[in-house]
Amino acid sequence: MLRTGWISLLTTVLALVLGFPIAYLMTRVKGAVAALLTACVLLPLWSSVLVRTAAWIVLLRRDGIVNNALQWLGLTGEPVKLLYTEGAVVLAMAHVLLPFLILPIYSALKNIPDDYMRAAAMLGANRRRAFFEVLLPMSRAGVWSGCLMVFLSALGFFVTPALVGSPQELMIATLVSQQVREMLDWPFAAALIGVLMVVVATLTMVFNKAVSFNRLIGGGA
Repeated sequence: MLRTGWISLLTTVLALVLGFPIAYLMTRVKGAVAALLTACVLLPLWSSVLVRTAAWIVLLRRDGIVNNALQWLGLTGEPVKLLYTEGAVVLAMAHVLLPFLILPIYSALKNIPDDYMRAAAMLGANRRRAFFEVLLPMSRAGVWSGCLMVFLSALGFFVTPALVGSPQELMIATLVSQQVREMLDWPFAAALIGVLMVVVATLTMVFNKAVSFNRLIGGGA
């Protein structure tokens, strides 16, 4: 369970680092560029998680595109172990769950009037200060809701860790599957599921205290 929580936390952090700039950019562009960015975010949701995970296997395996590129550039003399590592699990899971973080942040940023940033500039704030003192605090609800959705989804992920990870990256959903399919230990599997449900319910209640779900779905504060 600790390993599952750690990998889910790393996945959430990576998704936030990658997703916030994309969501911010989506609120600043218009026309064809905006349509292209939106399509890039939404189209992966229409493809299977298995297909997207298999693509990472092609990229990260020893004779894959990434290793070939590293050797061609002279950065490595031989293939590097990228697949079946914790990094591969975190990277693939962050990619699969990225839209679930981008969309809430985009919604929060889109609802912030541009007048606020202009007012901050008129009062002497540079763009960096206006971002951290105006834009970021006002988008906090979207950030927290997106992070919660990614983290809770990562806790129960099965396909991606099973395909790109090793036994050292065994997560609770994979363990449940093993207990049911291989060991036929239904009581232990049920106990694992119960623990996971308690964790998810606790995190949801804590989040509900910090950020109202009414704000999560676009209502008032």
